[in-house]
Amino acid sequence: MKNILVTGSAGFIGSITCEKLADYGYKVTGIDNINDYYDVRLKEYRLKQLAKKSVEFQKIDIENYIELKKLFEEKNFDAVINLAARAGVRASIENPDIYFSTNVQGTLNLLKLCVESKIKKFVLASTSSLYSGEPIPFSEKYPVNEPISPYAASKKAAEAISYTYHYLYNIDVTIVRYFTVYGPAGRPDMSPLRFIHSIVEGKALKLYGDGDQSRDFTYIDDIAEGTIKALAPAGYEIINLGRGKNPVTINNFIKAIEEKTGKKAIIEYFPFNKADMKETMADISKAFNLLGWQPVTEANEGIAKTVDWYFENRELMKGIEY
Repeated sequence: MKNILVTGSAGFIGSITCEKLADYGYKVTGIDNINDYYDVRLKEYRLKQLAKKSVEFQKIDIENYIELKKLFEEKNFDAVINLAARAGVRASIENPDIYFSTNVQGTLNLLKLCVESKIKKFVLASTSSLYSGEPIPFSEKYPVNEPISPYAASKKAAEAISYTYHYLYNIDVTIVRYFTVYGPAGRPDMSPLRFIHSIVEGKALKLYGDGDQSRDFTYIDDIAEGTIKALAPAGYEIINLGRGKNPVTINNFIKAIEEKTGKKAIIEYFPFNKADMKETMADISKAFNLLGWQPVTEANEGIAKTVDWYFENRELMKGIEY
């Protein structure tokens, strides 16, 4: 498979996945609707990086079936990696409709066009948010039938329709469930970049809960590598991509930023959101056994790289809305 469509290519994970695909010699077409869920200047920055890698970009929304159909007719894609999504647990509570129109209808549009174009490989990005209430480490064997946010529910629905199209049309589907992804040029609505910005610029850091909640923070390069490996034939598989060990508490994540920057956090505490999870940790044995994938970036190393990138791009990031 050499001709790949990556949706959500101006996004955090999508852009790095495109870059790595291009480095590996794939012909990559990226699409994105460049929505304003968070500051578009960061998306524009990522697209400039993609242009350096000769990744073709088209501004197309996966909810727009007509535009998608034209693209599929023009190209001869070998596989689709669907990384376009509305993300964010708290925001999904406020505006659930758009989460379902993008994450479910958009996924369905792509699957229908895979059938029409006889594309046999489909990779779907999903989320560890589905594991709420399950014991850790989170295993793909868990039924995850009780999502506690519209975001998680929409991803569960996208997984379900992907299985349906695998069953009906023999599309080879790999679903990758991401655990908290962070790194350079990350999303400004997520805690890692928000925390770095607040600490570096001496601003108050908003912390929901007491900070003892922990996350399976996973560095972006590791996630992108795992996503590319998911192009391998699988039939139908759901595979966790996470660090898989030593979850980091929010307090310790903040401490690592403080140590790297030499600055002290100013913390404002807010009530824990009931749609959030207290702890996440992936069982990644399946990823290793089926894909030969395992993460290589330790938390302190990844945090240091992200802080270094922030300082290198400080003028851009100072103007970003968080």
